[in-house]
Amino acid sequence: MTLLGSTNTENKMSSPQDEWKNKLTPEQYKICRLGGTESPFSGKYNKHYEKGSYICVACGQELFSSTTKFDSGSGWPSFTDVMNSKNVKLIDDYSYNMHRVEVQCSKCNSHLGHVFDDGPPPTGKRWCINSVSLDFKPL
Repeated sequence: MTLLGSTNTENKMSSPQDEWKNKLTPEQYKICRLGGTESPFSGKYNKHYEKGSYICVACGQELFSSTTKFDSGSGWPSFTDVMNSKNVKLIDDYSYNMHRVEVQCSKCNSHLGHVFDDGPPPTGKRWCINSVSLDFKPL
């Protein structure tokens, strides 16, 4: 227990948000924790075609395989499917006076992007994901 007026900061408890702010860059924090969106065509994984896995930048959970990545022309990395449906959460999003389906990491609840029903076969899905919310593990 820290006494009022004490200069001992070892026992100071930090909030979960402070921990995320320390772990993530300001842009990653804005997108992953506050639900922001990076500008289209600005992300490092938009035109990235190396073989491997895309993982959550905040917790490292595997999300997407490079084998399902495609160029949607939207300006964000797009995938036809997730690696494991248990690794994402889908949440109805009614912001901006429209209905979309938000994609979050199921392990740390980071905002990843949105999923749409206008993708190519075989799934017909377009998982539109912010590059900032991803990291990449090469094969």
